Amino acid sequence: MITGKGLPVFSGIAEGKIFYLRKHAFKTEQNLSLPDMESEKARFSAARKAADEQLSALFEKVRSEVGEQEAMIIDVQRMMLDDPDFNDAVISRLEAGSSAEQAVDRAGQQFAEFFGNMEDAYMQARSADILDAANRLLHILNGGTAADFQLTEPCIVAADDITPSETVQLDKSRVLGIVTRLGSSHSHAAILARTLGIPTLVQAKLPDGQPLDGRMMIVDGCDGQFYIDPDEQTFDRMRQKKLDAAGRRYGLEELRGMESVTADGKKIELYANIGSVDDVQIALANDAEGIGLFRSEFLFLGRTACPSEEEQFAAYREVLEAMGGRRVIIRTMDIGADKKADYLGFAPEENPALGFRGVRVSLDYTGLFKTQLRAICRAAAFGTAAVMFPMIISVDEVRRCREMLRQVLHELAEQGVLAGNVEVGIMIETPAAVMLSEELAYEVDFFSVGTNDLTQYTLAADRQNPKVEKLYDAAHPAVLKMLSLVAQSARGAGIWAGICGELAADTRFTETLLRMGYTELSVSPAYLLELRKTVRESTMDLISKGGETE
Repeated sequence: MITGKGLPVFSGIAEGKIFYLRKHAFKTEQNLSLPDMESEKARFSAARKAADEQLSALFEKVRSEVGEQEAMIIDVQRMMLDDPDFNDAVISRLEAGSSAEQAVDRAGQQFAEFFGNMEDAYMQARSADILDAANRLLHILNGGTAADFQLTEPCIVAADDITPSETVQLDKSRVLGIVTRLGSSHSHAAILARTLGIPTLVQAKLPDGQPLDGRMMIVDGCDGQFYIDPDEQTFDRMRQKKLDAAGRRYGLEELRGMESVTADGKKIELYANIGSVDDVQIALANDAEGIGLFRSEFLFLGRTACPSEEEQFAAYREVLEAMGGRRVIIRTMDIGADKKADYLGFAPEENPALGFRGVRVSLDYTGLFKTQLRAICRAAAFGTAAVMFPMIISVDEVRRCREMLRQVLHELAEQGVLAGNVEVGIMIETPAAVMLSEELAYEVDFFSVGTNDLTQYTLAADRQNPKVEKLYDAAHPAVLKMLSLVAQSARGAGIWAGICGELAADTRFTETLLRMGYTELSVSPAYLLELRKTVRESTMDLISKGGETE
């Protein structure tokens, strides 16, 4: 038996035969005779057109099977094929006498290396997207079609790495698990694997120099372990672990429809985080009591222009009507940092996480902001809506946002356009907002703490940088003290406070958060029933005068 470790991307236990994915070997060497430049340019142009058609079809496949948000990942590659810098790099090599294959290969390697050497983990992950797009072009130039593969039976797919487009083309009925030697937990392939619910390990220490095809493997996505040719004892242990997990999930079903009430009778709102209209059905299937974070910026990504007021209105209205009167909190566009909309023309930034993002964009692009607020207010007539402003660092920002909202409501009323009232809240995700929370609490109806950003800003640890991953701890004493201060400020002003960051789903800290005074927790839909179980076993009666837990 061979054992090894990897970085878990999605939990769960999988067992099955290994199918080792081998990449196509592309012809990229230079011909002995000098190629005709115009002919090679025409071949490159035709390959780009064919690749765009393939990616368009793949986009529709992913959108129908997985969702709009995940399909936007495929659009990233389409944009790369249209990138002027990449195309100029290819053309300059063609004009210097390279073949189309060699020019695409060299340009792809150049740009992939450039992104791979960046310090930002998100930008490093784009290196795989560039190589994926270049390999698609090479495959077409070599006479092939789509760079996919067929599975003849259920199996665990192993590979050096798997590109995003390959991941979404996997036959979900036959893929039991994924294990790769390379890869990042922040890559698009990892995001898609989590969305598809496939137990996955990246950066796995697979054995070298021996065939793996057809051998039996167990993937433990919970502990990051894999077993090749497992013995009977390991089989029994893993199968029991899988049965235990299934039993726990089955036991949670009895909580469906029950109220989220603590053992001492306090009602807690358990909401879902969503990124697209499609996600609302997943939230409802997991018995969400509301939407605590609708990431509206995903409506702006993977496009060539901003969504219109009508597009936004239709999306918000659909979610509000689907939730049937339950509260839906729409975060205004948090464009910037790792969520880029190139059509807005933002200049590159050395440290985008600390740069032009969130409410800073909204207050600079006031026309864009007012269009979004109009769409939200119009949709509010069809349900219970709240609006939430991200990346707040001052009272002045909140007042400017509220004034913009007041103007929009006044304009809609003058125009005779149906609109509804909305609650107003802010994200608490900067240390500045924490320290000003007492003043900010008198400006809004609620707080929602984004523990992901608050943690990285408090600990000066980039949450996308694997080199400081060990320092990133949402339960760090400094972060917990900040959370306690925010809850205390909310109580003092008579408003409610919730949490929509990843810490909200960590049941080890549920009772701590409740005792601080948080009455709403918003998490990924899959965590809702487990969280309800923990809430019903917790109490809130140990809140001390200072907001700290005893």
